[in-house]
Amino acid sequence: MVLTYWLDQPVWLMFAMLGAIFAACMSVLCLLSALPVSRPGMFKLGLGIVAPYFNAISVMLALLTGFVANDAWERQRQASKIVQSEKTNLLAAHDLSLATASDMSEIRKRLLAYTNALIDDEWPKMAMEESSTAASEALGRLMQAVADPRHTNEAGAAAHSALLDAVMNLRAARGDRLGLSEAHGDQSKWLTLMVLAILTLISIALIHVDKPVPQAVTMILFSIATVTTLGVIAMHERPFDGPMPMSAAPLETARSVMIGPAQ
Repeated sequence: MVLTYWLDQPVWLMFAMLGAIFAACMSVLCLLSALPVSRPGMFKLGLGIVAPYFNAISVMLALLTGFVANDAWERQRQASKIVQSEKTNLLAAHDLSLATASDMSEIRKRLLAYTNALIDDEWPKMAMEESSTAASEALGRLMQAVADPRHTNEAGAAAHSALLDAVMNLRAARGDRLGLSEAHGDQSKWLTLMVLAILTLISIALIHVDKPVPQAVTMILFSIATVTTLGVIAMHERPFDGPMPMSAAPLETARSVMIGPAQ
C-alpha cells in the first residue's frame, strides 16, 4: 500500500519522497561509520570485504531495473497505441458515414456523443480507475444505430461492414484502454528494487568505511543515479492515472474533425 501511495503522488513529491529515503539511509550509514560507538563494528563488518564481491548485488539491481523499465515503457507504448487506434476508428466511422449514399446523420450524431462522453467524462474518471456510464451508454446507442440492417440496402454491404468493423474496433480499444487503466502494477518488483538499492548502498558504505569522504561521495552519486532512474520509470508505470497521465489530445483532434463539417 505504501508503494501504491508513492506512485499516486505528483512528480515532484514522488522524487522528493524517494530522495528522502536514500538521504535517510546515507545519513544513518555515515553516522554509523563516524560515531565512536558504532565505528569499530562497521570496521569489523567491512574487514576483508572486496568490491567485486558486492558486484553481484549491483548486477541484480541493474537487471531488475532493466526488466521493470521495459515493462513500464511497454505499458506506455500500449496505451499510446490504443488511443491512436481509437482516434483512427473514430475518424474512419465518421468518414464512412459521409462517404455512403444513405443518410447517416444519426450515426454521426451518436458518434459525436460517444466522443464527447469519452473525452469529457470517461477520461477524467480514469484517474480514479473508473469507467464512464455515459460513455458506455453512448457506445451502446452508437452500436444500435450502426447495426440497423437498412444500412446494408441503402449504403451497400461493403460500406456497412466496414462501418461495423470500425465501431467494433472502437469497442475493443475502449476495453483494452480501461483494462490497462485499472490494472495494478506488481508492488513486489518495486519492493525488490528498493531492497536491492539499499543493499547496494550498504555495500558501498562498508567498502569505503575507512574513507569517509569517498564513502559519502560514492553513496551520493549512487543515490542520485538510482533516484533519477527509479523516478523516471515510475512516471511511466501507469499511463492513464499515474504522475504523468496520457493526454486525450488524439481524441480531441478526432472530435474537432467531426464538428468541423457541421459548423
